[in-house]
Amino acid sequence: MAIYALGDRIPDIHPDAFIHPDAVVIGDVRVGAHSSVWPTAVLRGDYGTIIIGQRTSIQDGAVVHAVAAYPTVIGDECVVGHLAHLEGCVVRDRSLIGSGSVVLHEVEIGSGATVAAGAVVRNRTRVPPNSLVVGVPGVVRPDASAEGPIAANAAMYVDNAARYRRDLRRL
Repeated sequence: MAIYALGDRIPDIHPDAFIHPDAVVIGDVRVGAHSSVWPTAVLRGDYGTIIIGQRTSIQDGAVVHAVAAYPTVIGDECVVGHLAHLEGCVVRDRSLIGSGSVVLHEVEIGSGATVAAGAVVRNRTRVPPNSLVVGVPGVVRPDASAEGPIAANAAMYVDNAARYRRDLRRL
């Protein structure tokens, strides 16, 4: 696996987490129990801290970065979609960050919220719980997210990580 310390910045990965061999984890990155980091995802805690909660999935090609002033915190039972970019933001529990979306510095995504695929959430935006963000720049639609499907999706990836841990083999 491509897991690297950078000076005194050392990843802290729960033993029950799954880090795909083609993912990259560098520096001050903490990954919680039963979370998964999928192929070509990059979690780079070189300047700041990245915290991934429990049962959270970071999908293929996602980029998670932090700067010294703004850690990146992703809560429990979240799904971060393919090719998403998160930097210096807070994503509360049971939220979905859609494929190809961008979530920037000082953004706070409320619990149960959804950032639609391709949306760009600009600096310092506050997204209320259970809201939907769509478009470029992102527009917040209150009370439009559906938390149930997010929890189901998070659970599916916990199961998928167990399957990969058990059955994945390089040919």
